[in-house]
Amino acid sequence: MNAELQVDDLSVRFRLGARGRAGIVTAVTGSSFTLRPGRLLALVGESGCGKSVLAASIMGLLPANAEVAGSVRLRNAGLDGLDLLDAPERRLRDEVRGRRVGLVPQSAATHLTPVRRVGVQLLETVRALRPGDADPLATVQRLADDVGLPREMLDRHPHELSGGTAQRVGVAAALAGEPPVLLADEPTAGLDRPLVDRTVDLLADMAARGHAVLLITHDLRAARRVATDAAVMYASRIIELGPAQDVFTDPWHPYTRGLFGALPDRGFAAIPGHPPDLTALPPGCGFERRRPDLHTCVPDPRLQWHGDRAVACAPVPEEVAVA
Repeated sequence: MNAELQVDDLSVRFRLGARGRAGIVTAVTGSSFTLRPGRLLALVGESGCGKSVLAASIMGLLPANAEVAGSVRLRNAGLDGLDLLDAPERRLRDEVRGRRVGLVPQSAATHLTPVRRVGVQLLETVRALRPGDADPLATVQRLADDVGLPREMLDRHPHELSGGTAQRVGVAAALAGEPPVLLADEPTAGLDRPLVDRTVDLLADMAARGHAVLLITHDLRAARRVATDAAVMYASRIIELGPAQDVFTDPWHPYTRGLFGALPDRGFAAIPGHPPDLTALPPGCGFERRRPDLHTCVPDPRLQWHGDRAVACAPVPEEVAVA
């Protein structure tokens, strides 16, 4: 099943205090993108910009004080273009989570039951997501092989696993129901560089097998290593989107240029200042207040498309605009 996940104008706000009297946090604003089979989209940006909230909203895993608008539709997934934001909890639980959309959470080891062997936990996941499976144990062993998890590790408890091995268990669990769409939320957090590379290579392999993959990460090097597409998020908005090679080598938005300029091989120059307060977002993309010498926000900060690339609040190169 080669499903596509289409996110249109997604916005998420959180009301704080009784009836929102303490304020409103705008975590995601007007974000749009599409996850396609065989592609890996890397979503990057500073901490607190809304990346993880975006993933949680797709899965329907937000707290009760969240207000969500827009649409998130599954195409070619046997659900007639179901809008996940309007779907009842029963349908999300029985038809979407794990079956159509898998989630690799942050710090996978913390999501495992500490007193049970990981093989048993994977076996329970397979039985829950594949009730008609004639040999669930063989499926668990195949999943372990698929993610590069040595079979002897299935007899270990979570505390006996390294960080990288636990992440592979998390990926195996996310794939247990054969979901065509895979969301990986900071799957490399806390790992050393060799394990980071192995983890993102595994996700890239999932994309190569036909999955539609979203990689949420702070690790720009890892994103550049495996992504086919890249989206940059700043202060709740996606402000640049396009083929990863183009976005990383020729960024259009001044924030994207600053973000990539902080890489060690590009000068290691931090962006001065701080992102805007999500309880009092300014008009536009918000980068103007941080670097008024580089940027002037436009009244309508929605992405403007130029071929297969899009940017908000920033002029495109003259030769592109002319073309």
